[in-house]
Amino acid sequence: MSRSSAYRLTGVVILLGAAAVAVVIALLIGGGAKAPLLQDPGAFVLWGTPIAKLVMNIAAAAMLGSLVLALFALRSGEKSFDTALNVASIGAAVFTVAAGLAGFFAFMAAFNPQLSLEREFGAQLGRFLLTLAIGQSWLITTVLGAIITVLAFAWRSWTATLLTAILAAASFIPLATQGHAGDLAGHNVAVNSILLHTIGAAVWLGGLLLLIVLRGRPDVDTPRLVARYSTLAIAAFVVVAISGVARSVVALGDWSQLATPYGAILIAKVVLLGGMGLLGAWYRARLIPKLDGERASRWFWMLVLCEVALMGLASGAAAALARTPPPTGEESFAKTPAEVLTRTALPPDFTIDRWFTSWDIDILWLVAAGFGLFLYLAGVIRLHRRGDRWPIHRTVFWVLGMLMLVWVTGGPINAYQEYLFSVHMLGHMMLSMAIPLLLVSGAPITLALRAIHKRDDGTRGGREWILWAVHSPFSRVVTHPFVAAGIFIFSLWAFYFTDLVRWSMYEHLGHEWMVAHFLISGYLFVMSLVGADPVPYRLPYPGRLITLIAVMAMHAFFGMAIMMQEGLMVADWFGSMGRDWGPTPMEDQYIGGGIAWSIGEIPTLILAITVAIQWSRNDTKLQRRTDRNADRTGDAELEEYNAKLAAMAERDRRQAERERA
Repeated sequence: MSRSSAYRLTGVVILLGAAAVAVVIALLIGGGAKAPLLQDPGAFVLWGTPIAKLVMNIAAAAMLGSLVLALFALRSGEKSFDTALNVASIGAAVFTVAAGLAGFFAFMAAFNPQLSLEREFGAQLGRFLLTLAIGQSWLITTVLGAIITVLAFAWRSWTATLLTAILAAASFIPLATQGHAGDLAGHNVAVNSILLHTIGAAVWLGGLLLLIVLRGRPDVDTPRLVARYSTLAIAAFVVVAISGVARSVVALGDWSQLATPYGAILIAKVVLLGGMGLLGAWYRARLIPKLDGERASRWFWMLVLCEVALMGLASGAAAALARTPPPTGEESFAKTPAEVLTRTALPPDFTIDRWFTSWDIDILWLVAAGFGLFLYLAGVIRLHRRGDRWPIHRTVFWVLGMLMLVWVTGGPINAYQEYLFSVHMLGHMMLSMAIPLLLVSGAPITLALRAIHKRDDGTRGGREWILWAVHSPFSRVVTHPFVAAGIFIFSLWAFYFTDLVRWSMYEHLGHEWMVAHFLISGYLFVMSLVGADPVPYRLPYPGRLITLIAVMAMHAFFGMAIMMQEGLMVADWFGSMGRDWGPTPMEDQYIGGGIAWSIGEIPTLILAITVAIQWSRNDTKLQRRTDRNADRTGDAELEEYNAKLAAMAERDRRQAERERA
């Protein structure tokens, strides 16, 4: 066995061994393997469930982390890229089997049936997988794992790998909505934090596993690969840390709960996370720059094994923690209609002071906005250090747009949008019109193309992926002004006059989809009309104004249509909230239509004024260009034009004389 093969085997053994030890100890401490009081499914199910979840988590990391690192650090078509996809495919296959087993164990724990091959047992299992939410989640996860296994093995192009990676990340969603996250008062925060936590950890651990697999390969530029993985690991560490804090706050309730078994396991995870962060920071600063040297390389790969051991311990603790009931999980049943619908108590009256004191943070969009602010400001600083200038007003627009995104998704609008249709509509207008106008004015694509270094080794970094996205056929379609305007307007009617609005109220995934969809559709529409960022096609200025006028008219009709509704939209939600303050549900719906009709037109009017100003400036630039050309050529074009007119006049005169003769 070669040294590289022995190192790979050692890494896998350390990871699995550390994870197994951690999960056993944490289960014994937290009581996650104890039989429930009402029914005992047996030791095989009680211990098999966390072990299956542990294997599933590690396999998911190999699946997603390998795909992400391949897209960011390797060259398509080379053996190292194919190896990464092979690792992802194997990880997805193990993930599929482990998810299937974990789902089966969940069925056995829930119903405690007698294991048999009879039809009744199969029918009961089928009902669990097809009718219950937890069963559906396990079924969807297993099916997605099987699909990813095939895609990662069969498709090896850049685009196919990107789509496979997106699908791999999406496979984390079904289970994030289940388990203890669904029982907590802070349901939305718990779901988003678990999703971010698992994806961040998967990218971190999976990339590290791929480094071990690719060690010693002659076709791999190890220093570059490690440096690029380190960049991904830093981002993953930040996501894992922030989401972990948010999840802990929701699960614990108060600091005194750290003394519980759940708190003890949580403290162990925090210590392990801190150790991995310090270890990564140390070898990024000290060893990676010297990785070409033999001594530094030997120390680096030894530290990688240490990090793998810490990762294994953290993974085992996480698997056990998922089986340990949190201190805040044992809550009384909902007592009010608002608690039944939203899992939270009805807030107080929406008075003026609540606009400044109400917060309901959405950790998903907080993290997204945080990364958006950091990356944008980092790009501006890089240009400044290089001696290039970047307009200060664009930076101001971007910062304001990101801060407004945080405020809309985590401030008073988010705190009350579930209870008041008018507030929900106001948030929609801000997401689709006000925030995109600010973000587009920041010209983030132009900044990224100027600030991010161009790669020369055939791999794709941020700049290369942005250029691919801008010039892709899909981008040419969705950024066309008519298509973008159609998506923008059609979304309004399709969302509020179909069951999509109901889905966004009852399901957390629907709410997050709504936020993302309206933000993106608004951004595409604004970018197709104004802005400095490159798009495949923009209409002439008269066409842009006509498009805007048409959109404003359709927007006004939409608002009036809501105001004229005789029945209550989503009556089983807004009409059943049990509010004893504020306008009645029908009055509130009328106010919401008025917001869409009036306040919603303000950003569109600003956009129209912006188009008119740009049109005027464009005409001025054309006139100045014409004047400079005339000064440079001595009005040669004008003299040529006058000579042509004179020749035509002379020809007409001679023709008239011949006719008279």
